[in-house]
Amino acid sequence: MSNFSSEAVIALGANLSLRGVEPEVTLQNAIDAISRQGVVIRAVSRFFETPCFPAGAGPDYINAAALIDTHKSPAELLQVLHAVEHEFGRERVQRWGMRTLDLDLVGFGDQVLPDLTEFNRWLVLSPEAQRQEVPGQLILPHPRLQDRAFVLVPMADVAPDWRHPVLGRTVTEMLSDLSAEDIAAVTPM
Repeated sequence: MSNFSSEAVIALGANLSLRGVEPEVTLQNAIDAISRQGVVIRAVSRFFETPCFPAGAGPDYINAAALIDTHKSPAELLQVLHAVEHEFGRERVQRWGMRTLDLDLVGFGDQVLPDLTEFNRWLVLSPEAQRQEVPGQLILPHPRLQDRAFVLVPMADVAPDWRHPVLGRTVTEMLSDLSAEDIAAVTPM
């Protein structure tokens, strides 16, 4: 564990009930579970209803974002997120699809991991290749965050001025690059 504290952003999503518990309750419970793991929750966005991605893969999602502060490394934080997902019934059987809980580490300060070359490879990977290939290591920032309204809209609630360390654009600027239709599909609950 490092001796310094870093600010990070987590994207949260769920579209399946867990033992009769609705996805929005699961998200709140997951936030509580993360905070019990030595992670300080600084802010949580509103909850949003969003179309399932990719379209037709299941029921609509409930999405949110959390701004956190942690002494953990990115890899340690990812382990915490995976443990919390498992606690809430997440099974990693399908790349993109229905989930009881999805926790993505989308940004960790200004870190680019594992390095700029590998990040750039994932940044330009075709949608077809993205469906087939799974990263063998943590890629930061999340290489698709700038393309996804369901990540950027909630993120704008908690970290509108966070600047992408490779693209050099803030969350607000990246959001303005998306279509009005994509943004309108992310509706506050």
